[in-house]
Amino acid sequence: MAPSKTNDGEADIREADSLPWEQDDGPEPSTSGSSTLHVRSRAGSSDIEDGDRPLPVWLRESSKSFHWRWLPYPLRHFGRTVAAWTKGPDPPQMQKLTPFFPEIQEAPVKLVAKYFPKPLHKAALLAAFLSCWLLTFSLVLHRSASAGNIKGYGKPQPIWCGASYWCRPFDNANFAFQCPANCKAVHVLSPHAVGTQEINYKPFVIGGPQQDEQSQFTSDYIYRADSFLCQAAIHAGVVGNQKGGCGVARLAGEHTNFTSTKRNGIESIAFDAPFPKSFTFVTDLSSDCTTDLRWPLLAVTVIFTSILSVSTASPIIFFPCVFTMLFFHVGLVSDPPSTTGDYASLSSLVIGRFLPAAFVAAVFYRYSVKPQQKDLRAYIERTVLWLGGAWVGSLNNYTFNFIPIQRLTPSDLRAQPGARLALVIIVVLLFSIALGQVWYLRLEGRLPKYLGIYVVMGGFLIICVIVPSLNLRIHHYFLALLLLPGTRIQTRPSLLYQGILVGLFINGTARWGFDSILQTTAALRGDGQLNSLLPDITATVSTAHNITFNWANPPLEKGYDGVSVLVNDVERYRWYYGEGKTEHTFERQKEGEKEYFRFAYMSGSSAADFTKAGVWESTGEWRKMEKGPSK
Repeated sequence: MAPSKTNDGEADIREADSLPWEQDDGPEPSTSGSSTLHVRSRAGSSDIEDGDRPLPVWLRESSKSFHWRWLPYPLRHFGRTVAAWTKGPDPPQMQKLTPFFPEIQEAPVKLVAKYFPKPLHKAALLAAFLSCWLLTFSLVLHRSASAGNIKGYGKPQPIWCGASYWCRPFDNANFAFQCPANCKAVHVLSPHAVGTQEINYKPFVIGGPQQDEQSQFTSDYIYRADSFLCQAAIHAGVVGNQKGGCGVARLAGEHTNFTSTKRNGIESIAFDAPFPKSFTFVTDLSSDCTTDLRWPLLAVTVIFTSILSVSTASPIIFFPCVFTMLFFHVGLVSDPPSTTGDYASLSSLVIGRFLPAAFVAAVFYRYSVKPQQKDLRAYIERTVLWLGGAWVGSLNNYTFNFIPIQRLTPSDLRAQPGARLALVIIVVLLFSIALGQVWYLRLEGRLPKYLGIYVVMGGFLIICVIVPSLNLRIHHYFLALLLLPGTRIQTRPSLLYQGILVGLFINGTARWGFDSILQTTAALRGDGQLNSLLPDITATVSTAHNITFNWANPPLEKGYDGVSVLVNDVERYRWYYGEGKTEHTFERQKEGEKEYFRFAYMSGSSAADFTKAGVWESTGEWRKMEKGPSK
């Protein structure tokens, strides 16, 4: 029998001469299915009380009910060590950021509390502050949106950076246009054939200054009509890349021998054959056109968000206000969706994207931002790290533009120079950051919970990968949602990481919306190559002035019923099954000029992949096309 304590603290011990049937029989035997050992304290062992003690590891593992006996002991030991390590120290070491120069960092917040002591006063101050930002932002935006007037040509039409007008005629052979800023960064994202060249991940400007008889460049700039108009205007010096601007394009009709030059940061593409349309730019214009004011607007929003950050202690005020201001800045100013409509249409589109984005932001605020910002007193450090990181992520069309990765798809990574190396560097960097975050999560005792969260996320991604007929695409906003849960710790690195991820989420949703993470192959391909069947072409040169091409009947069982022929990158002929002989004779369009021919099967009115270009030289010689498709 266990000793009991008397009032005076002494142990009352059973007398030694008690009868045998009156004595305690000892601890109950431990069964093979039990993980505890029943222990009885002996007399004099007052520091050990009766109760259950865990079985020793060797005894528990020898039990028939032990579920991991099939694993070798070294693996079981390693697993127990890892599990114990992930639980972290006991008690947990909660991370709290100790600010540098706390008196300085807390001064703005104390100043607000001193002169606006009541909640109602603070609410009125916040409303007045946000109203000032909205008024300033709206006035500058309105000024930027007003296209102005070009004397003699009227009000210019706003266009986006990738606009091309060769497929439709210019009114009165002239077109007044207004370009936004940063058009130089727009690239073609799928292989695009220009003669025998294949253009990809580059600006699309064909032509430039003309050459005189001495091969000297003149001041006359002529571009192929399918060039990106704004990029051609930058190349010619009509508008600037930093501020955009307006100009007038003039239709120049058919032209040949488009030159290649590098001007104003854009290298144009050469084309040495006739093209049916071209354009040039009108010089010596008189206008009151406004330039793109995104940089003054950036200064406005940066100043207002910084003031809010250093003077606000409450996360529930800081985060929603900053999120809203950054979202509308990205959607309306720094990286607006590609649209040729007015600002009313653009505003409607951005507001429609803001509402679901705000709902998602409320969720990650609850589980990531709020725990990190709770009781934070380093307001200037938050402004530099968190808000600065948010601006870096929001402006990723500028800040991360140097990374040679446009889309995380296998075809893009193979095609774009330097993309795979950049991806390896990014993965290594993310892995290093993740190790640091894992360490802090362990110190706070949260690592097992977050490992479970990321295991679920990993399982979800695996399911997405194996879904048939669909492809997983990691967008900006989705990458941010995957990584934000691991940034809830209150450390300086976490402030920076969380700010960047929130900025990426804002840029992704404001610019592109919530695009699906599962997309069909056709959606990912866009206007890229289809990897379709290519027609087998035989050429017969009769004279230097005409050439005849022959082809076999298209495979009707595969859905093809015709053949399309491009001459100098323009469709010149279509043949459909049943329309006569499978051949056609072309006459040279212009004496002394070479011509490029490409062929593709037709399915109704849609063309499949074209062959690479074959060249009909000016001498009459036919140079057969190389193997493979083009677009």
